[in-house]
Amino acid sequence: MEMLTYKILLCVIVFALSLGIAAYMTWGERKIAAILQDRVGPNRAGPLGLLQPLADGIKMFMKEEMIPGQSNKWLFILGPSFFMLTACMTGVVIPWGSGITVGDTVYPMQITDINIGLLYLLGVVSIGVYGIMIGGWASNNKYSLLGALRASSQMISYEVAMGLSLIALVMTTGTLNLGEIAAQQDAGWANVVYQPLGFLIFLVCAFAETNRAPFDLPECESELVGGYHTEYSSMKLGFFLFAEYINMFISSAVMATLYFGGYNFPFQHALGLEGNWLAVVQTAVLFLKISAFIFLFMWVRWTLPRFRYDQLMNLGWKVLLPLSLANIFITGIVMWLTGKLG
Repeated sequence: MEMLTYKILLCVIVFALSLGIAAYMTWGERKIAAILQDRVGPNRAGPLGLLQPLADGIKMFMKEEMIPGQSNKWLFILGPSFFMLTACMTGVVIPWGSGITVGDTVYPMQITDINIGLLYLLGVVSIGVYGIMIGGWASNNKYSLLGALRASSQMISYEVAMGLSLIALVMTTGTLNLGEIAAQQDAGWANVVYQPLGFLIFLVCAFAETNRAPFDLPECESELVGGYHTEYSSMKLGFFLFAEYINMFISSAVMATLYFGGYNFPFQHALGLEGNWLAVVQTAVLFLKISAFIFLFMWVRWTLPRFRYDQLMNLGWKVLLPLSLANIFITGIVMWLTGKLG
């Protein structure tokens, strides 16, 4: 019962952190965009504009609620709700630290430690496209439907290369458990050293999965007005936008865990830290890595131009898919030559 209470508390903390970090990622992105474009950025709501996310949230809630008369009202509401739900479900398998010790009990900083954590992640990510598809179709707007079709085909296409890139990682680690993958990187090199190509493929696919520039074709305002959420207003629009930032946060956490050691950091045992102090520092290091990936997401958005749709699909099917298959083949050959493949 005590462990169940801890798990529920940890779930609430992770959920609240995801929402809070996603909210302030909007402020961070505006500040980074301002720096790159030689502007000031938000500076009116609070010192340095730090209350801007709160003001945006109040604005979203206070806006008039609009549901098109010819839309499917139940599905119109279900779309953003489902997209937000799947975005929040992915954080439950990520190990946020090595564990906290209270008395004789060790409390893991992972909501659920399942042996098929990677499969769970891919499964939840794959059903997230239904929220976008339902929202675009239920709007009864041809531009929204086109945006939803673009999003679904883009996400499904890049999920193939993403899954294949993870197969090579599973071959080298021998497990689908994210906790074990993170723990294995404590005593040696991070997985990016052994899987540099797999990481690059996963990184590009993560940009496409989160619909971030230069892969933001579903929201291409020059062609589709606003994409799949054209007809949405108030907090239902906020859910779509909010879920994008939560997906960025979770994608950054997954990349940090799978390829960059997770909560581990170099020479961590040489510092003399033990027990809970080590766990606190490890969690801080993990969030530092996550922040670096989030900055990369934002940097790329304000640096690279948007692809054409044919270029987007060609990259997924003609470049990333063959590279991911070649990466599996090369990984198998290297493991066989080094005697790690039975």
